[in-house]
Amino acid sequence: MASVFTAEERAAMKEHAQELRKPRKGKTDATRDVLARIAEMLPEDRALGERIHAIVTASVPELEPKLWYGMPAYARNGKLICFFQSAQKFNARYATLGFSDQANLDDGAMWPSAFALTTLTAADEARISDLVKRAAG
Repeated sequence: MASVFTAEERAAMKEHAQELRKPRKGKTDATRDVLARIAEMLPEDRALGERIHAIVTASVPELEPKLWYGMPAYARNGKLICFFQSAQKFNARYATLGFSDQANLDDGAMWPSAFALTTLTAADEARISDLVKRAAG
């Protein structure tokens, strides 16, 4: 029987299992891991990942960088708030900035929890900063 998961999905699950087995790291080591993962990305994704990391860490410095399924992510008290998924991660046509259910972005009965990214303008960066601040509550 063929696998239900793609090779990329299986790799992400293996990465997550490894992340869970590793001892908890301090913020400096975790930041180093996140920046190393961003450095491994293709140039387009790397540029977006670097900007997202800078925006998130400047907007809410108390968020803890971490790897989540091999992706750069940011948490508060161990609970994931947001993450950056490169386009190459799952062979997608665009990168994604996503928010978990822990993010305080509720707006009525329906709201976006992920945003497609192809480039970032100054206005986009300001919007991301606002979203991250709201998400972190």
